[in-house]
Amino acid sequence: MSTPVIAEQVDVNKKIPCEKTPAEQLAIMEAYTLAHRSESNPLSREVNCLQVLYPALFRRIQPEDKIIGRLDVLPVGFGCVTSVGGVGHYCNFSKLEAFKSSLAQDSHPRIDALLEYWKTHDTRSIYFRQTLKDDALGKFVDVNYPAIATARLSGMYLDYNLLLDLGLAGLSEKIHQKLDAAIVRGDNQATTLHRAFLDVLEIVVNVIDRHIQLAASELDNSHDLARKKHLSDLIDALMHIRTQKPETFLQGIQLSWLYSLCAGVVNYGRMDDYLGGLLVGDLNAGRLSEREGIDYIRSHYRLIEARKTTVNGRVIVGGRGRRQPTSADIYCRLAIQAVQENQDTEPQFTLRIYQGMDQAIYQQALDAIGTGITYPILYNDDVNIPAVMHSMQVSEEDAEQYVPFGCGEFVLSGRSVGTPNTCMNVLKILNIALSGGIDFWDGKNKSGGVALKKPQQITCFDDVLSNYQNLLDYYIGITAKAQASSYSVMNQQVGFLLTSLLTSDCITREKTLLNGGAYRLGGTNETYGNTNASDSLAAIKKVIFEQQKYGYSTLIDALKVDFVGHEKMRSNLINAPKFGNDDSYADEIAVQMHEYICNGVRDAARHVGLDSYLVVIINNQVNTEWGRATSASADGRKRGVYMSNANNPQSGADKNGPTAMLNSLAKLEAKYHAGSVQNIKFSKTLFNTHRPLVNALMEGYFEQGGPQLMVSVVGKGELEAAYQHPENYPNLIVRVGGFSARFVNLDRDVQLEILNRTLND
Repeated sequence: MSTPVIAEQVDVNKKIPCEKTPAEQLAIMEAYTLAHRSESNPLSREVNCLQVLYPALFRRIQPEDKIIGRLDVLPVGFGCVTSVGGVGHYCNFSKLEAFKSSLAQDSHPRIDALLEYWKTHDTRSIYFRQTLKDDALGKFVDVNYPAIATARLSGMYLDYNLLLDLGLAGLSEKIHQKLDAAIVRGDNQATTLHRAFLDVLEIVVNVIDRHIQLAASELDNSHDLARKKHLSDLIDALMHIRTQKPETFLQGIQLSWLYSLCAGVVNYGRMDDYLGGLLVGDLNAGRLSEREGIDYIRSHYRLIEARKTTVNGRVIVGGRGRRQPTSADIYCRLAIQAVQENQDTEPQFTLRIYQGMDQAIYQQALDAIGTGITYPILYNDDVNIPAVMHSMQVSEEDAEQYVPFGCGEFVLSGRSVGTPNTCMNVLKILNIALSGGIDFWDGKNKSGGVALKKPQQITCFDDVLSNYQNLLDYYIGITAKAQASSYSVMNQQVGFLLTSLLTSDCITREKTLLNGGAYRLGGTNETYGNTNASDSLAAIKKVIFEQQKYGYSTLIDALKVDFVGHEKMRSNLINAPKFGNDDSYADEIAVQMHEYICNGVRDAARHVGLDSYLVVIINNQVNTEWGRATSASADGRKRGVYMSNANNPQSGADKNGPTAMLNSLAKLEAKYHAGSVQNIKFSKTLFNTHRPLVNALMEGYFEQGGPQLMVSVVGKGELEAAYQHPENYPNLIVRVGGFSARFVNLDRDVQLEILNRTLND
C-alpha cells in the first residue's frame, strides 16, 4: 500500500520566488526569532516581531503596477493561514529545510538553530502536540485519518468601511481615547492592548512610508511621462493616507490593500461596498474615467493573484445590505470587466445575486462566465440570508453581511470568526462503521472506542444506520473539541492585533478577537465524501436488504478486497439509485444524512463554548486527495478513487440531465450549514447560444432554494484534449471545487475527476 504525501495546504498556484537574497532572508528570520525569544508578553512580542517583518518584507514596485504593494513570505514569520506562510508565529519546517540547501555549508548551523527553536514555539506544532489522537484525528492534510485538524485563522474579513471612514489617524484617535480611559481606571490589561494597537498602526504608517520611497525611486528612474505622472499620483495618494482618511478611489484601494497585507488576511470583503463611493466620486468629479477605473481594478486584482493563495483571495460584490447600492453597482460593472480582461484564477470573484438586483449586471456576469473564466461565482441572497439567520442564530441585518471565504464557508463580514480548523471524511467514517471499526485502507481500528456491531451482527438497514450515526457522533465530538482548542492555543500565543483592530467588537470590548473580542466566535467543519456516503447507504438498503441479492457479510468481504471476484455485486451497487437524478429514493437518504450531520455539528457548539460550529460542504482538491486513502465503498466506487465534489453527484452518476441534478441539489437545505458549493459544467455552445434555456434552468434552481452555483463553461472535447496534450492548453481555467485553477497545474487524478463530471451540452 502506498502512503499518500501529507501536504500542509492546497498549493496549486506556485509561489513567486522571494526577492531577497538568501543572506537577507536568513537575517530577517534570525531577527524575528530573537524578537520572539526576547519578550514573554504575547502582545508586546507580536508587535516586536511585526516590526522585524514590516516593511522589510515588501518587494519592489513592478513596472506594470498601478496599485502597489507586493510582499515576500519567509519560512519563519507571522501570519493567519498556511497558504501565506503559516499561522501566528510560524515555522514552515519543510520550506526551511529546503532553504538550507541555498546557503553555504558554514551557515547550516544557523538554520539548525532556527529549526530547533521553532520545534517548540511554532503555533501549529504546539496545537498538534495538545490535540491529535492516534488513528482518529490527524494533521491537516493527513488523509489516512477519518478526521483532521489544524490551527489557522482563515476567512477573516476586516471592517474596511471602518478603516476607510476613519483612516489610520481616526483609528489612532479612537484607540487613544480608549487608552486614556483604561489608564484612568487602572485597567492594565486594556492599557497593554491599546498600546499594542497603536504600535501596529504605526507599523502600517511605516509601510506606507516605505512605498513612498519605492515610488519616488521609480519616479526618479523613469523616462516615460505617463508612468511618471502615475507614480506622482501614487506618492500623493500615499502621503494623504498617512494622516487622513481616503478621499479618492486610488487612496481607498491603497489603504485597504496595504493594511490587508500587514494583517495577513487573504480575503478582501465586499469591495464594491467600501470602494464604490470613492470610485463614483472620482467619476463624477472627472478625476477618473471608467477605463482608468477598470485599469486600477485590474492592477489591484493582479496583486491578489500574485499572492497565489489558491483557495482564498475572495472579493465579494453585489447583494443586499450594502450602504450605497447604486455606487456599489457601478464598481460591480467595472470589476466584472476587469476580471474578464485579466483572466486569472484569483481573486475568487463572487457575485451575490437577489430578486430586484440590476439585471444588466447579472447578464454581464453570465457573459463573463460564458468566456470560460469560471467567474463570477454566484451566491443567492434570497436563500442564503434566511439560511444564515437560522444556522448562526443572528438578525437579518447581521445575516445580510454574510460573505463566503476560502472554498465557500460563510462568516459575517468584519464581525465573526468561522475558520474551518477541522475536517471529516464521512465516507471513510461510514466504511469504518460498516466493518465494525476497521479501516480497510490500512487495517487499523479507528472506532475511537465506540461500541459498534460487527458485520455478523447486522440484520437490517437500521443496524447499519445506527452504527454509522454512532461513529459520526464520536467524530463530531472530537472535531468540535479540536476546533475550540485551536482558538485557545492561538489565543495563548498571539493577539492577531491588526485583524482584531478591524473586527467588531474588539475595540469596544477591549479584547483581541480570540479572547472574547469578536462579536461571534464560530467555527466550521469541512465534510468530504457526503454524496458517496449517502449513495452507499442507498445501495446497501436497496441491494442488500430490500432486493436481498447478497448477504451483508459478503458485501463487507467485497469491500475489503476492492470488489476483486465480486464484479457482479459492484455492477449492482453502481446501478442502485444515485443522488443527482431527482430520484426520491436516493435523495431522501441524502437529505436525512445531510440534516443528521449538520445538526450534530451545530449542536456540538454549545458543548465547547463556541457561538456556532457548522458544517461546510465545500471542496478543494482534498476530495481527490482523501479519496486516494479511502477504501472501496458500497456505491461501487473503487479503492483510492476520488470522492464526489462537495454535495454534488459523484462524477458521471447524474444521468437524467441538468434539471434533475439541480432538483436533487436543491433538496439539501442551506439553513442547516455554513456554506456549500454546487458545480455545473456547460458546453460553450449550450451556454452561449441557448442563453434563455440556461437562464431558465438556473433561475428555477435558485427559486427552489439553490444557494450557490459555480459554473464552468468549456468547449466540447476541450478537457479531454487538455488531459491528453496539456502543453496545448496552458491557459484553460477550470473550477476544481472551492477554487479555480489552470487545468495543467492540477494533479492527474484531480484532472480526471473534473473531466468525468457531466458536461451539459
